[in-house]
Formats: sequence, C-alpha cells, structure tokens
Amino acid sequence: MFPEKFTERIARQNYLDSRRLVKALGEPAPVSIRVNSLKLDAAPAAAAPVPWCSDGFYLEERPSFTLDPLFHAGCYYPQEASGMFLEEIFRQTADRAHNLKVLDLCGAPGGKATHLSGLIGKDALLVANEVIRPRAFLLSENLLKWGLSNFLVTQNDPSAFASLAGFFDIILADAPCSGEGMFRDQVAINEWSVENTLLCAERQKRILMDVWPALKTGGILIYSTCTFNPSENEENIKWLLERHDAESLKLDISKFKGITEINFSGVKGYGFHPGRIRGEGLFSSIVRKTGSNGSLTIKPRKTGIPVPSREEIKTILEWTDFRPERIIKRGEETLALPCETEEFRTLSEALKIITPGTLILTSKNEKLIPSHELALSVRLKKDNFPAVEADLQDALSFLRRDNLKMKFEKRAWNLVTYKGVNLGFVNNLGHRSNNYFPVEWRIRMSIPESPSGKIIKWNLK
Repeated sequence: MFPEKFTERIARQNYLDSRRLVKALGEPAPVSIRVNSLKLDAAPAAAAPVPWCSDGFYLEERPSFTLDPLFHAGCYYPQEASGMFLEEIFRQTADRAHNLKVLDLCGAPGGKATHLSGLIGKDALLVANEVIRPRAFLLSENLLKWGLSNFLVTQNDPSAFASLAGFFDIILADAPCSGEGMFRDQVAINEWSVENTLLCAERQKRILMDVWPALKTGGILIYSTCTFNPSENEENIKWLLERHDAESLKLDISKFKGITEINFSGVKGYGFHPGRIRGEGLFSSIVRKTGSNGSLTIKPRKTGIPVPSREEIKTILEWTDFRPERIIKRGEETLALPCETEEFRTLSEALKIITPGTLILTSKNEKLIPSHELALSVRLKKDNFPAVEADLQDALSFLRRDNLKMKFEKRAWNLVTYKGVNLGFVNNLGHRSNNYFPVEWRIRMSIPESPSGKIIKWNLK
C-alpha cells in the first residue's frame, strides 16, 4: 500500500510505532472543524473537543460544508486537528503584552492563517502570504470570510521578506513537504519518492534562510510540516541552529495524550502521529531568535496616503469600529488597513499585496455602496442596516445568486442573515432587489430537496 522506502525508513525511526502508524494511515481520516467564536456562540452537536484547541471539535461524520450557510459566513473552518496545536504553541510562547506582528509565510488555503487571525487580537497584524497566485486568492477569500479584519494578504517568494529586517514578532513557516502525514490520500502516496523528500528538505532550508532576517531578536519561529521525515523536520532545525544564534524551545505537553516529544541533538520537536493521536501527521518545532541582524526603521513620509472625505469618515464610523487613522482611499474604494499607514507603505514597497485590508465601501455617483467584506467583518456595528433573517432554502438561494423570494420591507441596503449571522448585502430598490453576494464565491452545485440533513447541527452555548 505504501512505498517500500517509506516503510523501511519509518521502521528505523525509534520514536515512531511504525506498525501502528501504517495501520492508522489505512483508516479514514478524522473530520474536525474550528469554530469562529466571535461569530457563533455554539458547538456542533454530538462532537468531541480537540484537546489542544479551545474552539476545535471532532465531528462524527463529514457533512456538506458547501450546503451550510454558516460555513460561507465564516462561522467555522474545516481544519485538520493536529494543525490546531498552533493555539497551544501560541499560548506558551507568544508575548501578547503589545500588538503582535505575525507572518504566516505559506498560508494557503487558510486553516492556520484564520487561526492566527483569531489568536493575535483585532489590533494586531497578520501578514498572510502565499507564493502561488490562485492559492493566494483562496487564502484571501477564507480570511475575508473569517472576518476579523486584522490581516493583509501577499503573494511573494519567501526571499522578498528578507528586506523587512526584524519586522515580525512571530513567523509561522508551515513548509511545503513530502506529505507523508497525508498518506490516507492516494494522491499523496503517488507523489512520494525519496528524490522528492530530498528536494523538499533543500527547499525548506532555503525558505528558513530567506525569512530568518525578518524575525526580530527575541522573536519566535514556528516551523511545521505534515511529514514524518527527519531530514525535513528535526534535521532542518538543527541545520538552522548551527548557522544562526537561536535556541530550540521546549513545550509542556504533559496534559495532552499521544503527542510525541522528539529530541535530536538539542532540538525539541513535537510529532503528531496517526494511531497515537486523532488527526493527520504533523511535526512542529519552535525556535527563539537570540541574535540580531538589524531592525527596519520606519520613517514618516512627506506625502500622505489619500483619505476619505469627512462625510465618508463620519458614515464609516457610524457603520464600523475601525480606527479612523487607518482608513484610506484607493480610487473609488475606501479601505481599513490592519496596520498604521507608514507600516503599510513600508510593506507595500517590499511585497506584492493582493488584499491590503478590508474594503468598506465603494463610491459611485455620490452613492456609498457597502462591500461584501464589510458584511462579513466583525468590525461592522450591529443595527446600522435592516436585517432580514433567511431560512435554509432562502439562504442557499442567496448564496447561489438565484432569484430571491425573500421580502425586504425597507428600500435600503439590507443584510441577509442566517441564524443571526450576516451572509451579505441586498439592495432593495422597491421594484427589485439586487443580490451583492460575490459572483466568484457563489455556490455552483444544485441544492437537494432536504439540505438540512447534510449540514452540522449546533448546540447553542
């Protein structure tokens, strides 16, 4: 079932129970989600908690996420449970005495990025990066749905971050790897080879070296892969420590069953191995930077970034709790930045930014058109727009951009909600209602007669 060279190697790894691992990899993968508690104060019914994540849950079976309006509203994210250990790493190592600047270097599709967005707080900054363009837009979509509005999305090779010396407090490098932890998927097995593991290890070294200058002195690097291969995991961290002033950090995992602590020449690593834990395979190691390579100086500029009119600012502050000094104008668009304007200009000079913040509104013919991003943002104040509650069928029709049967009493911008959560805007003109759900995000599958039986059931807290 598995490549011979793979099974031979894992049998030699003394911290692995290779027979137990192979057996588990032949069984179905667990299904787990992470709830966005800022949007939904509920837990899935008949679900078990993920031990190391306060909002993580194992589901008994895989539902249809596409047919669930709460998924499209950013109320939860389907994420592999081992990856949720990021919360415990963050809890034990992050200094949250000030607003953190965090980089998710290889962020798509968005599981760890949305998690970080929630962990750092609304006034901190997450830079979520993905080098491959279509995946970068998928990353942006998932963060916009999550709705915390404390991020920007970039599309850059890791080498681009080297010019941002000492800018980030925390860097997550969830590096591309040989994917052995995903061997429940036949595609991952077919793509595996010894040669590919060697290529992955060299690429991971380059990624680490490229991004290292961007981490501040005392900052934390979180390195992870979804493979069991030592040459991609603990050996890479040892290689990094031999070339830079840094230390490997030990975590307290005493309250978690099944996590394997890996000790290798002074390197501490943490292995999540199917058969011992309920999840896919993961390796993680945490490094603190003790040396210095300088620090980026951000200087005020003589020319400012265009800002909205007083009337627009007044409207925006009525609608939202965005900080007014972070609101900028870009052509007809008005956006809220997730950082100070000078920080944004510094980042924009070094990086290709594809999502600079949260689009609040667009100005056309002296009319202010609220954006879909605003509808999904937790920074939108309640009761500024009339809300119309949809049942499941109407909510799915809205998400498919079908003709709406819902009634909107007020001639205004109306929010369509489902279980009290915003799905998006409809502009009721009286004689017709225009659906402003993004075309590129719409549901394309046909809707079955009884979709309620295919989606998650929730217990309100």
